[in-house]
Amino acid sequence: MPVTPTYPGVYIEELPSRVRTITAVSTSVTAFVGYTTQGPVDEAVTITSFADYERRFGGLAANSAVSYAVQQFFLNGGSIGIVVRVAAGAGNATVVLKNTTASPQDPAGPALKVSAKEPGAWGNELRVSVDYATKNPTETFNLQVFGAGGSPRESFTDLSLDKTDVRYAVDVINSASNLIRVSHPDATVKNRPEPTGTVSGAFDTSAALPDPNGEITVTLRGTGKSQKITLKDVPVPGSLAELALQLENALRGIADEPGDRTFGAIKVTAMGNRLQIVSGSATPATILEFSGAAAAKLSLNTSPNVTAYQVGATTDVGAQGKGTAGVNGGAPTFKDIIGSESAKTGINALRAIEDVNLLCLPEINAFGADDMVATIAAAERLCQDKRMFLLVDSPAAWKTLDQARANLGTLDSVRSNYAALYFPHLELVDQLSGRLRAFPPCGAVAGIMARTDSERGVWKAPAGTEARLAGTRALTVPMTDPENGLVNPLGVNCVRSFPVIGPVVWGARTLEGADALASQWKYVPVRRLALMIEESLYRGTKWVVFEPNDEPLWAQIRLNVGAFMHALFERGAFQGVSSRDAYFVKCDKETTTQNDINSGVVNVLVGFAPLKPAEFVVIKIEQLAGQIEV
Repeated sequence: MPVTPTYPGVYIEELPSRVRTITAVSTSVTAFVGYTTQGPVDEAVTITSFADYERRFGGLAANSAVSYAVQQFFLNGGSIGIVVRVAAGAGNATVVLKNTTASPQDPAGPALKVSAKEPGAWGNELRVSVDYATKNPTETFNLQVFGAGGSPRESFTDLSLDKTDVRYAVDVINSASNLIRVSHPDATVKNRPEPTGTVSGAFDTSAALPDPNGEITVTLRGTGKSQKITLKDVPVPGSLAELALQLENALRGIADEPGDRTFGAIKVTAMGNRLQIVSGSATPATILEFSGAAAAKLSLNTSPNVTAYQVGATTDVGAQGKGTAGVNGGAPTFKDIIGSESAKTGINALRAIEDVNLLCLPEINAFGADDMVATIAAAERLCQDKRMFLLVDSPAAWKTLDQARANLGTLDSVRSNYAALYFPHLELVDQLSGRLRAFPPCGAVAGIMARTDSERGVWKAPAGTEARLAGTRALTVPMTDPENGLVNPLGVNCVRSFPVIGPVVWGARTLEGADALASQWKYVPVRRLALMIEESLYRGTKWVVFEPNDEPLWAQIRLNVGAFMHALFERGAFQGVSSRDAYFVKCDKETTTQNDINSGVVNVLVGFAPLKPAEFVVIKIEQLAGQIEV
């Protein structure tokens, strides 16, 4: 801030720097849009490894081309990916937890609806247990979530169904759970869901507990099977916890059938002033009923319920209300892939993501010609809006070079410099079946681009002997040099296999790169370099907005943009031996007239001389005749 001198002496004033660094944006963050077996639908999720993909989207699946494309992306050098799951007809697994004990204030009925957080059949494996072992066992409850195999995953304690309570179950669970979402079907009802298992009546813990000795008959509801135990010479417990342990040891002594853990893993716990008995059965709908003299003394015949609530259950059992089963959904149509711009579904979910550079749609190669063209057209519009680049897989129907040449005309209406076409498909070993299988190349090519950008720069063509495809065993259409020459001038990037070197990407043209079109954006690295510069300058010059529009501002713009362009020049991004030959930055009274100033406009002109790949190498050889000495 300005100094106000009040005494003789030296004053120090720190001035803000006028230098604002422009940083190059990412160039190889790759988005994959298509079907996966699990994960959030129409939501962009960032991943940094294939292990991330397996955790969020379920790993490889035979009917998920996206899963293999993501695997090939990371296998070939990719580092950051974004996945948008599109699954037609996918549904969340749900279950309703009921309260069957009415009170004058709260009628019996649905207490809590539990849904898997994300759509898919995976949610059908979730289990939920409820108990009242809380600080206030007459009003609050605990809820635990178990995964496949009964492994505990999440736990929420001291929950309430009173909307005014700070531990209101809906708010607590939905803000913290990675597995489930809950809702309160009737917010006026504050009754808690029934505890799982069998719950005894209330004991007067201030008085002596009942003598546990006597006969107890345990019946497995719905099967007609019952077991009888008789407790003898069991000391009268001094606490409810002791009574729980005595009863658990007795019940675990009941012989199970081979492989059954109904009694062998039974659990009895003290829950406030009650006992809770939970079967060890792997079947969540198991219900144990107790009868007999000792059972009556211990009040064990009051509230039998399921062992665990099963998310995705479709039948009423005990206090478990009817829900819906989770569904993985099916392969998306072209409409599902395109989605809605207003609702941000399908590829339009990427509009909310700032850093995304490449787009892969590995499923559309199996669409019909009209659907594929419609999807590519929508994807190209998105790429232009977001400064992205689309990797197009050749249609699966192109099984020979002749078919490719005959049907290439179907893509004439979508020839764009924001996309590149790769042919043919790759043959890799499918880890699920152990056999060779054909896969679209977009994921592997995106990985090659990421690796090339990291090692050499975005201005280096992602092709050549360095662009080897990891894991690729063969190609669906092997080609010779003359055959390659038939489609290369048409803007088709071929994948070739050479002795010793192996399979490599052997083309770097955009879809607009056909010789007949004579486009200035003929080559992939030129277009991608321009996109990187445009996005970097777009973000790096936002500070200019609302600044005074005069020569001091123009000088700052020239300084900052010039420094950015010079850094690229020094890294070898442009042609020329000097910066004068490689690029220019112009921002002065010639680019910004008085009329522009009056209109609030400042014009910056940036030019650069791009490096173009050495696509054709011509070596001339001359044989010298022997000289005749005279």
